[in-house]
Amino acid sequence: MNRYPLWKYITVLVAVVIGLLYTLPNFYGESPAVQVSSAKATIKVEPSMLPQVEQILADAKIPADSVYYEQNGTLGTLRARFPSTDVQLQARDLLDKSLNTVPGDPHYTVALNLLPASPTWMRALGWFEPKPMYLGLDLRGGVHFLLQVDMQGALTARYDSLAADVRTVLRDQKVNVAGVERSGLSVAAAFASADDRDRAVATLRTRLPDLEFTDREENGKPMLIGALSPAAITRVQDSALKQNISTLHNRINELGVAEPVIQQQGSDRIVVQLPGVQDVAKAKELLGRTATLEIRMVDDSPAAQAALLGGTVPFGLERYTDRDGRPLLVRRQVLLTGENLQDAQPGRDTQTQQPAVHLTLDAKGARIFRDVTRDNVGKRMAILLFENGKGEVVTAPVIRSEIAGGQVQISGSMTAEEAADTALLLRAGALAAPMSIIEERTIGPSLGADNIAKGFDSTLYGFLAIAVFIILYYHLFGVFSTIGLTFNVLLLLALLSMLQATLTLPGIAAIALTLGMAIDSNVLINERIREELRAGATPQQAIHHGFERAWGTIFDSNLTTLIVGLALLAFGSGPIRGFAVVHCLGILTSMFSSVVGVRALANLWYGRKKKLASISIGEVWKPKAN
Repeated sequence: MNRYPLWKYITVLVAVVIGLLYTLPNFYGESPAVQVSSAKATIKVEPSMLPQVEQILADAKIPADSVYYEQNGTLGTLRARFPSTDVQLQARDLLDKSLNTVPGDPHYTVALNLLPASPTWMRALGWFEPKPMYLGLDLRGGVHFLLQVDMQGALTARYDSLAADVRTVLRDQKVNVAGVERSGLSVAAAFASADDRDRAVATLRTRLPDLEFTDREENGKPMLIGALSPAAITRVQDSALKQNISTLHNRINELGVAEPVIQQQGSDRIVVQLPGVQDVAKAKELLGRTATLEIRMVDDSPAAQAALLGGTVPFGLERYTDRDGRPLLVRRQVLLTGENLQDAQPGRDTQTQQPAVHLTLDAKGARIFRDVTRDNVGKRMAILLFENGKGEVVTAPVIRSEIAGGQVQISGSMTAEEAADTALLLRAGALAAPMSIIEERTIGPSLGADNIAKGFDSTLYGFLAIAVFIILYYHLFGVFSTIGLTFNVLLLLALLSMLQATLTLPGIAAIALTLGMAIDSNVLINERIREELRAGATPQQAIHHGFERAWGTIFDSNLTTLIVGLALLAFGSGPIRGFAVVHCLGILTSMFSSVVGVRALANLWYGRKKKLASISIGEVWKPKAN
């Protein structure tokens, strides 16, 4: 009656082993480290740099616990662990000096970092490597920024683009116009006659639906004023925020921050929380970095090449290097900028099936690109990315034919990974709107450690109080409940570690709440067993019916609580979501540990005894017979 099949015992045992394995990394703490990542969009950190970094540290006799390469999406980083913060600072200064040899033009970001101090055998597990939970800003320390996005700047840039689009549309439709320009947050077009204005309105309303047009007379001239509709303004602002958030994610990856919080606040602000950041100045530098895209023509003429070999740069040209370090001479005239680029996606050449990058230009960019490619077939065109005032050539393809329609393909000797990297650089290399830091808060590691200690102590003392009470009140079944409670906490921490969730103070509060809910399930089971004994059931029957009949009540109570947790998860944000994640996972682990884990212990202890006279579950009150 009270015997589990072997597979159930094995399931519980496997759950215990997994719980122990994935909870362990959280007790090893963190070790000081240095991370080397790319400081420029055109430079990548490759595994081939690993021996170079190891040699630099060995020559300076700086001991490193480990040095390894890690791939994070399309970005690569080198990380080195050190035994102390003093050694960490020495290594950072040495690597920064050795890798960034050009003053004022750093190729690599060498940042301080904190990495899990898990033993080597755990990291050797590869895909199954146990990793600790991420800690939030309140537990780990770090820096909090509140950024203000200049929405006026985003709208101004959009109106500049729309003014160019209006000129293009009217020129293509052969509508006479005296002039088109941006006037504040609107596009103003002047006409020689009212008829021309009426023709323009009919055309523009069809071709540019985002603009709302009104007629006006100014100095006796018919005018047409176009302004973005409220829905279009909202789209421009949302797009600016999303692109800025995407760009911030790319930049913060260079710091190696585990689980940074980058989220929208209100309609024009972005919250950035960087847990564990030790170098606040470096973080501010990355957040404020600007990047711009330009397209120019390459001068491959014999005279230009001779000047390049002679170490001189002719008038009207500038010298840059491509991604392979080869020098190029490009013209100073800027044909297109990143403002004309609407999208960039990796793909394949439709004819050769070679990796390529597909660009989508706006109306102005499409017209200029069509004219440039028509007049420069057989010549090279350079796509340059400027960061911190320094420009580098991302790619310099040869123009094969005239390209119209605003759909541009960049192909050549590139791999699929390089095509994806180039598309990312072109798509998210710059901020869509300027930003400024309006609030900055720093939480020290000591305060975070104090929060962890207080949260851990409160949970531990609560656990001990529950354990003492439940053992005194339910005797051996109280011991089973306490073991099940320990199993529950173990499973919950393991799940949070496996999901790489971020633990915050509200999350610790949710763990404490989970303890109370888990013991509530055990109280229901134990009291149900007592009721069965009072009703005259044998001990074996009481155990069986107690677990079976308490299950319905446990399921109903936990389901209603889970619904509330899911609502918090769906509609909450920030700390509320952190609480909800731990809360929902805790409900699931408590149901498993109380119903399956504790039942397995009871079955192991009592299930083999055929003639069971009594069980240790505390005093069972029985009504007196009349």
